[in-house]
Amino acid sequence: MLDHMGFPVVDYDKSRAFYDKALAPLGVTVVMAVSAEETGGDAFAGYGSDGKPDFWLATGRPAGETMHFHVAFVAKDRATVDAFYATAMAAGGRDNGGPGIRPHYHPNYYAAFVFDPDGNNIEAVCHKPE
Repeated sequence: MLDHMGFPVVDYDKSRAFYDKALAPLGVTVVMAVSAEETGGDAFAGYGSDGKPDFWLATGRPAGETMHFHVAFVAKDRATVDAFYATAMAAGGRDNGGPGIRPHYHPNYYAAFVFDPDGNNIEAVCHKPE
């Protein structure tokens, strides 16, 4: 249903460093970056796989803004969810729910949740049985 999504961040460089590390276990990397000089305004980084940017970060979110986002990334298996969580935490993320089954969603919903540097709730989820 969605082609891509993005949101602004307080500290673009800090957020890029976090997402570069946190999304690596999911096979997601920066596939396109556009500088502020090129846009005449904000800088953007497009993350994705197979050459298509699906998730974008941008400069421009004022410090102290209270709006937060939730983004869930697909993980190919449960081990990848575990790797995402460990890597995101090591990259400076804050725990919002370690890897595990969330049976209130469905019996095979295996996910982990981490707050990014701006307090956004970032999730990796696998829907497959073990």
